[in-house]
Amino acid sequence: MSRFLGIGMTHYPLLAGTDAHMAGLLRWTLLDPDIPDSEKDPANWPAAMRAEWGDDQGRSSAAGHRAALLEGLRRCREALDAFEPDVLVVWGDDQYENFREEVVPPFCVLAYDDLEVPAFEVMNERGSPNAWGLPEDFRIVLRGDADSARELTEALVDDGVDMAYSYHKRRGAHFPHAILNTQLFLDYAHAGAEFPYRLLPITVNCYGQHAIARKGGLARFADIADEKLDPSGPSPARCMQVGRAIARHFAGTDQRVAFVASSSWSHAFLADALWHIRPDTPADERLYRLLTEDRFDKLAEVTSREVVEAGQHEILNWFCLFGAIEELGLNRRWSTLVTTDVFNSNKPFALYS
Repeated sequence: MSRFLGIGMTHYPLLAGTDAHMAGLLRWTLLDPDIPDSEKDPANWPAAMRAEWGDDQGRSSAAGHRAALLEGLRRCREALDAFEPDVLVVWGDDQYENFREEVVPPFCVLAYDDLEVPAFEVMNERGSPNAWGLPEDFRIVLRGDADSARELTEALVDDGVDMAYSYHKRRGAHFPHAILNTQLFLDYAHAGAEFPYRLLPITVNCYGQHAIARKGGLARFADIADEKLDPSGPSPARCMQVGRAIARHFAGTDQRVAFVASSSWSHAFLADALWHIRPDTPADERLYRLLTEDRFDKLAEVTSREVVEAGQHEILNWFCLFGAIEELGLNRRWSTLVTTDVFNSNKPFALYS
């Protein structure tokens, strides 16, 4: 049996909320006065989007979207339990959490020991009750692996990757929700509270030019008309190189490692060309075809500009996974792409072993 498992999944924050709030980002977007009325008029939307929106602004169709995501997460968790990893190496974006004006590295190993964190800060700020009906101050423990994280960082430096590292989360900021939601969703039945596996998180500057300019989040068109862009984040090819280097390190150990890419792909709120109303599904479907064809050579040719123009910023986490998969020679066992127009982002899942 292989000592390695690859998982691709979503950390879509609104999955932690209720059905009534799952399309909340689109409802907020439609209030932007600088989006043309013709673009905001459902009569001008694609037929599938009109059907998903329905006559209740997506509230009824949310249950079906949730069910599709939970099925993907169920398959990921079953593969994880069958594999019994020593550690999960998780690539997740930092969305103006640890990466702020003081320093924005391309990658950062979080060398943390066990850490108790609030589970629902993001949902609380958005005014959405959590899906479990738990108290707003509910907390979970993320089981860290600081020693392995230090060893990995040292090995990466020796392998030519100038890797940043962190021993503590930033005070006054959220813990990176891409990492938090990975545990929350892989242990969805228990809201992350009974997850038995250790995490070794690696945060990625997926937001690049918008990391500080938009503070890793939502923006009105009036706010971005004259925005001062930040330097670009790492390219897809560089993410693959770093993923390969991380895989080489663990190939030299006796650990059983699950590599996890945690993110959706195109996000409506990042797709400027589509007025932040829906994700760039054709762009996602093109890359998903390359995934199903195992065309890592073609994936490595994807440019940062293409990623940003499609609102696919967070897909860089998956490019790290692609590099590890290619380095280790793992095979795709299952994948799917859950598409949507109303619920902000398209959500792929994949399993490799």
